Amino acid sequence: MILDLQNIYKDYQQDKLVVPVLKDVSFQVEEGEYVAIMGPSGSGKTTLMNIIGCLDRPTSGNYLLAGEDVLKCKDKEMSDLRLRSIGFVFQSFHLLARQTALDNVALPLSYAGIKKKERKERAAQALERVGLGDRMTFKPTQLSGGQKQRVAIARAMVNNPKILLADEPTGALDSKSGEQIMDLFRQLNDEGVTVVMITHDRNIASKAKRVIHIIDGMITEEGNSQLNVMVPMEEGNPQPNVMVPAEEEPQANSMVVGELGKEAENE
Repeated sequence: MILDLQNIYKDYQQDKLVVPVLKDVSFQVEEGEYVAIMGPSGSGKTTLMNIIGCLDRPTSGNYLLAGEDVLKCKDKEMSDLRLRSIGFVFQSFHLLARQTALDNVALPLSYAGIKKKERKERAAQALERVGLGDRMTFKPTQLSGGQKQRVAIARAMVNNPKILLADEPTGALDSKSGEQIMDLFRQLNDEGVTVVMITHDRNIASKAKRVIHIIDGMITEEGNSQLNVMVPMEEGNPQPNVMVPAEEEPQANSMVVGELGKEAENE
């Protein structure tokens, strides 16, 4: 068992008002699964991603990551667990503009105490794995959107994490590039990588082998992605009445990318 979340609640305090965002969320993910967590804007899926990614703590509940009790970890221990266990892929890539593709991919290895020579070798192998062996010296401005996302995936995988956690990974791409990225996720999963994808797009969710639907902060149903895909609410219909803090969306991005940026400054 890679992920085991039981009775997860998350509340936010807004002045004197307590705003519930996640309400009794429970599910498990086995090693080697490919799971999509799908919900409309404001459903709580990003808050759930932050908790899965060890970027935030629930108000109450239990969370085991590869058998380790995440909620008993202190902040430094949680940061170390995040580094060892989770590779993040974001919608907007979050590559460092002044660094080459090779250097961007090598950054997470610095935290693991890997020597520079080995970092370069492992980063090169990761870029080869995503089909960018001929773009190692290119900077982000010299790459297409799809190539940037491949670099981001290579960076996420270079530490051999237990889980690849992707947040709307095709949201900034054209349809052709998006299909190529989804093919890459399928290939990685076929190789044994556990993939957890956060999305609002039913077509993206259908690429996963299991879909978990979240609405109004609650898990509504699970099932095979080909048989059980939720149709998004039509425009004009009221969305579930969930108040989500304005800073919810960038929280995960700023923490992870901030760590990488500090390391780059020290290189």
